[in-house]
Parts: sequence; structure tokens; C-alpha cells
Amino acid sequence: MRWLLGLWLLGLALSGLAQSDPFPRIGAAYWLETNGSVMWRHQADQRLPPASLTKMMTALLVLEHSAQTPDAVVKVSPAAARETGSRMALKAGEQFTVADLLAATLIASANDACRALAEHLAGDQARFVQRMNQRARQLGMHHTRFANACGHDAPGHYSSARDLARLAHALMQHPQALSLASQREHSIRTVDGRRSFSLKTTNALLGRYPGAIGLKTGRTAQAGHCLVALAQRGDTQVLLVLLKGSDRWWDTVDVLDLAFARAAH
Repeated sequence: MRWLLGLWLLGLALSGLAQSDPFPRIGAAYWLETNGSVMWRHQADQRLPPASLTKMMTALLVLEHSAQTPDAVVKVSPAAARETGSRMALKAGEQFTVADLLAATLIASANDACRALAEHLAGDQARFVQRMNQRARQLGMHHTRFANACGHDAPGHYSSARDLARLAHALMQHPQALSLASQREHSIRTVDGRRSFSLKTTNALLGRYPGAIGLKTGRTAQAGHCLVALAQRGDTQVLLVLLKGSDRWWDTVDVLDLAFARAAH
């Protein structure tokens, strides 16, 4: 029956009746824009846990401060090796390039790789979080506060759909981020070549949804299923930020389909 829903939504869009909020139940909040212009939104400024969408800020800071030194060597600390959740099981003392850990962060959403990068840039996670919050203020992310580098549920760790759209745009200015986020598989290895890792994307849209090119997924107990989806068809680019989604992948397909159809008329 999903095709009937699609036809109904398409009819609403083309008749101009769906411009306010045609998807009020797909999640706690969402933000949708086409070619940089807001199309629909729901609870866009509500403060919610962003899960691993947080890693977009970590990646942004890495790219802004290490873009000229992607081959710089990062040594994995005991704290990074102990990271929980989505991880690669890195070992304390292992060494990787910044570029490889960034790939692990954006493609596989690896918390241990993310933490290692944060410590490499700032010395420890606490100082890195200060940089994250400073950059958030510079970007005008007024409903965002970070408490850790990778997106773990924590008191005072929150963002909003509107703010995460701002962050996504900042990250999209870096071709390397888009290149990594669009990859379904990638491989990295330690600097000494003793261990290699096969990375697989956490983004189920890649290779399945026409035009999908990223950008970041997230899931924790408090945040639920989150997603920043970016898709391009011809001259039309659609960006969706979804927080605490109900049926993340199917709902995203419906939203993107309707956005592309609306943009074509």
C-alpha cells in the first residue's frame, strides 16, 4: 500500500496543499530543504540528542585544521581504545593517518576513531568539546551544545534539526567529506601495515536510492534513529535532517521522493 501513500502525497504536493508540513509523524523533528531553500520543517528548533550526527562537527573541525596534513599520524590512546558503541576495536598504541581515521568516522561511524581524532587535535576530549561548542556558536547553532566528540547520550548534549542543517552545509563545503560520506565500502590500515580494516557504510540509502550521496547516520537509546540525508538529481539537491525517526529509511525515501517531485513542478 506504500505506492498509494506515495500517490496521495504527490497529489498533495502538486496541488500546493502540502507546503507547511506533510510529514508531521516521521520523527520528533525534521528539516527539509531543496537547493538551500527550506521546503518543510517540523519542530525545527527542538533540542534533542543528535547521536552520531555529532560526528559531523568532529569531522568539520578535523578538515578545517588538518586539511593540509591528511597523512599526519595519530596514535590511539587507551581512552580512545575503550570507546563503546559503534567501534572498530582499535588498540591503544596503534597509529593511523588522519585521513584514515576520518574515513572510519564518516563511513563506519566508529567511536574509537572519532575519539582518537578529537584527542589528536586538542590533546584531550574535554578541550576538543570546547572547540566544538565554539564552532557551533560561530555557525549560529543556537540550540546546540556538545558534551562529547562522538554523540554518546549525555546530560547537556543536544542539537536541533535546523542547527544540524547548518552544520551539514558547513561540512559539505569540504569535497573530502562528501567523497567519504558517499562511499559504501572503504579500507584502511595501521601505519605499520600490521592490521587492516574493511569499512562499511551505515547509510542504507547509498547504492539503493537514486542520487543519494550521504551524509551521516546516528542511533542511540535516547536519540533513536537519526539521519542527515543528502541526495542530488540533476540540478536539484535535497537535504533532510531527521531526529528520532519513526521508520528512518522508508520515511526518508518518501520525503525525498516528494521533495524531488515538488521541485520538478
